Amino acid sequence: MGMGKWFDADDVREAYEHIRDHVRRTPLEEAVYLNGGDTCYFFKLESQQIGKSFKIRGAYNTMSRLSDRERRHGVGTVSTGNHGVAVAYAARELGIRDCMVVVPMGTPHSKTDRIRYYGARSMMLGSDYDDSITLGINYIDRNEMFFVDPYEYDPRVYCGQGTIGLEILEQNPEVDTIVVPVGGGGLITGIATIAKAMRPDVRIVGVQTSACPAMLQSLRDGVCYNRYPTSGRTVCEAIVGGVGQIAFDMLPDLLDQMIIVSERSIRSAFKFMVSREQLSIEPGSAMVVAAVREHAELVGGHNVALVISGGNLDADVLSAILEEDFGDEG
Repeated sequence: MGMGKWFDADDVREAYEHIRDHVRRTPLEEAVYLNGGDTCYFFKLESQQIGKSFKIRGAYNTMSRLSDRERRHGVGTVSTGNHGVAVAYAARELGIRDCMVVVPMGTPHSKTDRIRYYGARSMMLGSDYDDSITLGINYIDRNEMFFVDPYEYDPRVYCGQGTIGLEILEQNPEVDTIVVPVGGGGLITGIATIAKAMRPDVRIVGVQTSACPAMLQSLRDGVCYNRYPTSGRTVCEAIVGGVGQIAFDMLPDLLDQMIIVSERSIRSAFKFMVSREQLSIEPGSAMVVAAVREHAELVGGHNVALVISGGNLDADVLSAILEEDFGDEG
């Protein structure tokens, strides 16, 4: 493999064969109200995945390959919720008895309750995600557990997430543009790797919240910001924090466009998705819809797949956003 290439499309295909019987092939559903003249938009509904997010793909691909000794020692991870839910579910499925998920303070109960439902322990450590990572890895190492990496250094996680790209192009070979929410970069890097191999002219568009444009700044500055502060309040708690090393190394060759959207436009897009498209998604996932509504010309394309990354929805956040007035846009 070339420099900066940690895995390739064949690794993603292999991951798909490995996990396909253990995850859902989620729908690729045409949008009804998100119209763009001669552009068709399709929602890839990972919000309907097991554990209500795409994270089970990477977690299962990694954890199902652990040695007996690693399984006996237990697994641990650090998560704002969705990755933790996925690790907890995979641990239960694989018979791994001890599973610890460290979450930052303020993680929605909808996520911590689900983590415990699948039989894992959860512990709040740290004021934000970056703080949690530092404290959590320390705890996991001290207890000699296997750390299930969300997005930094484990290619198996990236390959698992990438299987979404394979499904999209199998479900609709006409898709010419894939729009992906970006936090640490695992999802977009995995998807882009397989999608560009299957269809070299496919455009890959990333979207970040203006509250935490870590990837954009990393690529601009040529520095992998593996910790990155969030400014102000965000509804994208699942998609903030620093950048993964693998994503930083591989994404420059794969990314066609990065779009930054405001928190207001994300909340407005979320309200639109719930009330108009009638889809149950988590607010952060609406950033790809915000990108289309605010910057359709930057997204481009005729058949555009929007990756809806999660559906773990906090009732309080839902009611608060539904009560907001966004003028005509919401």
